Amino acid sequence: MSESISIVVIDDNPGSLELLSEALAHSDAAIYTAATPVEGLALVRKFRPQLVITDLVMPGMSGIEVLQAVVAFDASIEVILMTAHYTAETAVSAIRQGAADYLQKPVRIALLRERVAALIDSARRRKKARVSAEVNAQDAQFEGQIAKSNKMWDMFGTIQKIAPHYRSVLIQGPTGTGKDLVATALHRRSKARGRFVVLNCSAVIETLFESELFGHVRGAFTGADKDKIGLFELANDGTLFLDEIGDMPLPTQAKLLRAVQNQEILPVGSLMARKVNVRIVAATHRDLKVAIEHGRFREDLYYRLSMVELTVPSLKERPEDILLLVNHFIQKFSAEYSKQIVGLTPRTSVVLQRYEWPGNVRELEHVIGRACMLTDDTVLDVDVLPDQLVREQIDSQAVENDSGSILANQERRLVIEALHRAAGNQSEAARRLGIGRDALRYKMKQYGL
Repeated sequence: MSESISIVVIDDNPGSLELLSEALAHSDAAIYTAATPVEGLALVRKFRPQLVITDLVMPGMSGIEVLQAVVAFDASIEVILMTAHYTAETAVSAIRQGAADYLQKPVRIALLRERVAALIDSARRRKKARVSAEVNAQDAQFEGQIAKSNKMWDMFGTIQKIAPHYRSVLIQGPTGTGKDLVATALHRRSKARGRFVVLNCSAVIETLFESELFGHVRGAFTGADKDKIGLFELANDGTLFLDEIGDMPLPTQAKLLRAVQNQEILPVGSLMARKVNVRIVAATHRDLKVAIEHGRFREDLYYRLSMVELTVPSLKERPEDILLLVNHFIQKFSAEYSKQIVGLTPRTSVVLQRYEWPGNVRELEHVIGRACMLTDDTVLDVDVLPDQLVREQIDSQAVENDSGSILANQERRLVIEALHRAAGNQSEAARRLGIGRDALRYKMKQYGL
């Protein structure tokens, strides 16, 4: 915890208060304790802390009521609930009502410190990503995902909250948005001991689904010459990621439902069921409610999987992330191809920001990778972009190659903005634009600046 913070701890057990205060004692942290919810809420209103830690069961007012009061007062205050009666369902329910975390008592001190530090760090990076014009890649990164947009950081916050508790999660969003990265983030943040196992449901032949998921015993069918372990067993104590769950055939959906409900599997050809402990993350680009209406997806499986739902926004919904992602991919491919590529020309920046990106982040990565491979310059210009990408905008926007065109106006605006941010320093403005100082002076002359 690098910044000075304040924490209010509410617990009717004096021993717990003393233990938590000592555990969280830090030179930059002010700890305020209260033995009753009323006293605790008074401290919250007085000090407006960054974090509140409260017991769930207390006389006069429950921890959920304390949570609701804190959220009503200031929704930016994080609240951690503690209870001796923990279940994944109650934890997720509390998080849906606004809790930042939900811990089982007696609370492990190392776990509490880790969760508090993670909350503070996430809040710091989220704030910096939202308010800074130029975002440091490290501050904009969350488990391999790069973003500064509110929509993405709202999702990151939800991932951090639910990861230690969920039993099943449904991830929805268009193709190419990074649903697999969200699934990986859930597994990593869950700190599950087992493996992260992936099954692409659209790539499996229908007759092999049951064997892939649950395994089979020798002699179960023709060609089964030895026992085979299924993906559920492989993912025991870990996470099973079912990508494109909307493509799973109905007969397999029924068997999956039983496995998820009972945490029990029956290998093909076996009479003995086996217990497993597996978290399920399912993802799809399809609208499962429409699939349910058309009889292509089981409603009971949908509700079982969607204990928590996450929707990954399209790139079109987060345009402020485009250039951030572009710079990330330029660094990645520059290193991969051993080139010194430092940025984009202004017109390339305009083209990339105006494009619709139907293939989302995956398409953007492919475009930048191709451009980095083709260029012989230190900056990417429009000549290394796919013809279709540029042509679509020219056709739709009726952009002409003169200073009065939309493209030129956008370029002029970028130059003006760079000069303004650099307080008129041409060298600094050129660096921000990723071009040479002579090129900047030419643009200034071209646009009468």
